[in-house]
Amino acid sequence: MKKLAKRYAESAKLVEKNKEYDINEALDIIEKMPKAKFDETVELHVKLGVDSKHADQQVRGTVVLPNGTGKTQKVLVFAKGPKAEEAEIQNENWFDYDVVVATPDMMGVVGRLGKVLGPKGLMPNPKSGTVTMDVTKAIKEIKSGKVEYRLDKNNIIHLGFGKVSFGAKKLAENYETVMNAIIKAKPAAAKGQYIKSVSVTTTMGPGLFINQK
Repeated sequence: MKKLAKRYAESAKLVEKNKEYDINEALDIIEKMPKAKFDETVELHVKLGVDSKHADQQVRGTVVLPNGTGKTQKVLVFAKGPKAEEAEIQNENWFDYDVVVATPDMMGVVGRLGKVLGPKGLMPNPKSGTVTMDVTKAIKEIKSGKVEYRLDKNNIIHLGFGKVSFGAKKLAENYETVMNAIIKAKPAAAKGQYIKSVSVTTTMGPGLFINQK
């Protein structure tokens, strides 16, 4: 714990409290922070001026990161007949998967697993492209860096958009792709300021606020 606290304190010295950084400047600082023993994920946290309690103010979608996520995604597919062969399902422990894809005709079966899949964030959904007849395309996109963004109950989107080892340039490209997608997803019912605040952080490091102007 002492090593952890020391590394965090060293990282925090590089960050000005309450300052809003340009994204490139923020990512340069992240590159300079003391490294953990593992390749940390760089996370994005976006607070939106919407109310997720209203169906017409939901913000949810997917985007393929140009430089991937840095994580190897394990995909489980529910399908039958030719689609099952296309997906090449293997009988493994299916809790050991990151994403679940299903063909529409299998949702009756998958739906019964909702109480198990839902809390783990694994429930297939048409909006995230995980309920589809084109399972080959879905798997390819997921493996190449497709990520889902969605509001939590506090109207914040939390999303990993790469690894520290990517370097500032590749992380900036991923960041711009995600932010553009979130901005385009602005609901028509949203009033006032849409993007309230944006911050980036590493798994174990301090957060940096980003200037959206």
